[in-house]
Amino acid sequence: MSLQVSRHDFDQWMMPVYAPATFVPVRAEGSTVWDQNGKDYIDFAGGIAVNALGHAHPALQQALQEQAARLWHTGNGYTNEPILRLAKQLIDATFADRVFFCNSGAEANEAALKLARKVAHDRFGTAKSGIVAFNNAFHGRTLFTVSAGGQPAYSKDFAPLPPDIQHAPFNDLAAAAALINDNTCAVIVEPIQGEGGVVPAEPSFLRGLRELCDKHNAVLIFDEVQSGVGRTGSLYAYMHYGVTPDVLTSAKALGGGFPIGAMLTREDLALVMGVGTHGTTYGGNPLAGAVAGKVMELINQPALMAGVTERHQWIVAALNEINQRLHLFKEVRGLGLLIGAVLSDDFAGKAKQINLAAAEMGVMVLIAGASVVRFAPALNISEQEVKLGMARFAEVCESLVRGSAS
Repeated sequence: MSLQVSRHDFDQWMMPVYAPATFVPVRAEGSTVWDQNGKDYIDFAGGIAVNALGHAHPALQQALQEQAARLWHTGNGYTNEPILRLAKQLIDATFADRVFFCNSGAEANEAALKLARKVAHDRFGTAKSGIVAFNNAFHGRTLFTVSAGGQPAYSKDFAPLPPDIQHAPFNDLAAAAALINDNTCAVIVEPIQGEGGVVPAEPSFLRGLRELCDKHNAVLIFDEVQSGVGRTGSLYAYMHYGVTPDVLTSAKALGGGFPIGAMLTREDLALVMGVGTHGTTYGGNPLAGAVAGKVMELINQPALMAGVTERHQWIVAALNEINQRLHLFKEVRGLGLLIGAVLSDDFAGKAKQINLAAAEMGVMVLIAGASVVRFAPALNISEQEVKLGMARFAEVCESLVRGSAS
């Protein structure tokens, strides 16, 4: 008989690096989740922009089950058919010539930064090691990527940090230009800052970074872990902006819920990494390749991309209607189905309170800092689920405003 567990057990048995919701999800379908008591929740969180095709998608289930009956894992001493097919899908769909597979966004960014350092060292010498990143960025939780992320709260407890990493304000090209020079090996940037508040880059900012990297022989890395695989209404956000990076990192939605990460780059950069220079035990395993291949097949379609834009409009219209009545937000921003509702000054700092209240009301949302409520639902979320979820979210907002007024 299976051990009966509850949310209370998390506090007793798990390392306390998370503070999960009070309910325990046990089943899900589409964009609806059920907990241990049978209560339903509309999922606007999407597993933090991961479940791009919702929960329990039949085609993804089939791909996983068929591959599980064949071959699970071999290690990197061997290759496999699903991962080679996925590599070709990504190459055909993007600027890239070569792909490295790993298990997460942090690993993909770690690989990208290591690649940039090795390119610079091989071509220009070890003095060319500087990395320029941006305030409020998030690139992962490894020591290298958390240092590149411009959020000291995530890195300050783990000093000394890797050196030669500087930060400029996001969307401030002049500030970035003051840091980028001939000793810069890489500039890493999110086309849309997700964890940092759902802040889209200005097109001129990304174009300027491209020009600066070309001028100083630096590698331009786009962290598309959160913005990629259809999230913005383009397969990758660089396509929306019309600015092509040298290296792109992808994860989250790529596996539709199955762990996988990828680093994409050009042939001339990829070839500096010879056998043994980098690796991972599980990266590029057949199960991940099979599922991600089906994800790419289903998402990289014009109809699905058009549906992302349509769903963006549904959610933004609902948020604007709430705001007309309650004046809770000072801005609703984002691209596609990565949307941030920025709380007004009167409600600043209450995003987590709204997040918790929403769960009680039966709707799952995210936060992006203390004052931004973030929505990153499945790209195929139904209109009925959006309407029900936004109705529940409106009740949460009304309760908050009533409580502050009393």
